[in-house]
Amino acid sequence: MAVDGSTLDPNKTVVVATGNAHKVVEIEAILREVLPDVRFIALGELGEFPDPVEDGDSFVANALIKARAAFEQTGFMAIADDSGLVVDALDGAPGIYSARYAGEHGNDEANNNKLLSELTFVDDDKRNAHFHSSVVFIKKDGTVVVGEGICPGKIGYAPQGTNGFGYDPLFLPDAVEGLTMAQLTPEQKNSISHRFYALKDLASQL
Repeated sequence: MAVDGSTLDPNKTVVVATGNAHKVVEIEAILREVLPDVRFIALGELGEFPDPVEDGDSFVANALIKARAAFEQTGFMAIADDSGLVVDALDGAPGIYSARYAGEHGNDEANNNKLLSELTFVDDDKRNAHFHSSVVFIKKDGTVVVGEGICPGKIGYAPQGTNGFGYDPLFLPDAVEGLTMAQLTPEQKNSISHRFYALKDLASQL
């Protein structure tokens, strides 16, 4: 449902540069502790805006591109995150290309299949990886605050679980033994996720 931006208080509104409603809820739940009077609103609720070109060379750079675009397009404070999977044995790949690792943006099955193929001959003790999240917040005066977080784990040998998205069915977080991210409840996942830690890092600076 569209929201009329002219009815919003610029001192108490933060635009979240995402089309993912779950992400807005997750961000709000953590940042409400330090920004209790602020309303978090998805960019798409304010209208149709062109997607910025994410041509940064790091998670922080891409998050900043998205946050700055939302800030400039709406005039409100803005927040954006960029995250992905970093695999040690693949020199950090897929990294910032996680969503389009196999070529087509957002094709989770193809991305997971390519990851498994790349790790075919990689032993258990070399399958270390971590999810990384960078969250960028732009204040009303244009000041930029950055939060970073990781979730360490390993890459499994076959997809397991139906929760989550992306590489969740292959990722075995260190914090929960024997289960993939996709086998956890949303609450369990959110309590150990890279975005959770990045938001906590951000909150501590606000």
